[in-house]
Amino acid sequence: MKTLKDALNYFESLKAKTTNQSEIRVCDQFIYILSALKAREFSHVEMQSIEAELERLNLESNPNNRKRGLKKALNQFEKYLKDTFSLTPKGYYIRMGISAGAAFGVVAGILMGGHFERSLGISFGVAFGMLAGMLVGRYMDAQAKTQGRVL
Repeated sequence: MKTLKDALNYFESLKAKTTNQSEIRVCDQFIYILSALKAREFSHVEMQSIEAELERLNLESNPNNRKRGLKKALNQFEKYLKDTFSLTPKGYYIRMGISAGAAFGVVAGILMGGHFERSLGISFGVAFGMLAGMLVGRYMDAQAKTQGRVL
């Protein structure tokens, strides 16, 4: 793939060919990101960098498990955009906040388990951790949107 347009055409044709719903979702995510990138203003050097990253992902190779390969490529491309241009997909911080909140909630639930039955403490910890993570993530997504860093 030489350009964003080539990559966009590749994913649109791949989406039309496949019947697997999870592959279609990954293709839709790629199409959304590539369309958003195409609509943004980038310098010539930045655009070459993005196209080089797409080339490096080797999307046109045909692995045995295409869905897994595409999902891995999508995650790598999103990480590249976040690290290089500070661009995040919509809802990125909410997803990260919920995940982190659930992890910390388990620990908090175990610590609170002394006051309640252990399983009840873990349940409350996970629920409140996820809620707190979602609220923090929502705030961070709103900040990213006002700064124009959301795809």
